[in-house]
Amino acid sequence: MYSKIRWVAGLAVLLILVSCANVDVARYAGTTPRLDIAEYFDGQTRAWGMVQDYSGEVQRRFTVDIEGRVDGDTLTLDERFTYADGETDRRVWTFERGDGGRWQGRASDVEGVVMARQAGHAFHMRYPLEVRVGERDITFTMDDWMYLQPDGRLINRTTMSKFGVTLGEVTLVFERTP
Repeated sequence: MYSKIRWVAGLAVLLILVSCANVDVARYAGTTPRLDIAEYFDGQTRAWGMVQDYSGEVQRRFTVDIEGRVDGDTLTLDERFTYADGETDRRVWTFERGDGGRWQGRASDVEGVVMARQAGHAFHMRYPLEVRVGERDITFTMDDWMYLQPDGRLINRTTMSKFGVTLGEVTLVFERTP
């Protein structure tokens, strides 16, 4: 009985610490080069990425070809994924620009509205995403950060967590194409 109480208390402390460990994107407000996702993704972009599990082992590698269109305050991203094993996938994001670097996003496979913010060279959003793992679907919390580099490349790091525990990471490098 005592060990169960200790285990539950330890888990509660861990979850509190994890929930307090988030960086506010506003911290990057004065940094350069300044990232505006509508400007960056307007047109053609290609990304190279990988998915790693909790131990750091690479589970999947992929490329993404993205067609971005801006219409007023709306950014639409048509993302076409090609995995190293030949599997393909598609996700379409629609972002609406708000005030103060805020964005509201929706995607074809993401439930609900995603609140996002950009400041300085950084962009951040968090959202639930159902992912097929083996024979079952698991809904992960995706904590998605993008950082614009001085050479124009954009680095994206996303943690995939469940109940506050990181179970995987996604890393991408974006490059605008002519």
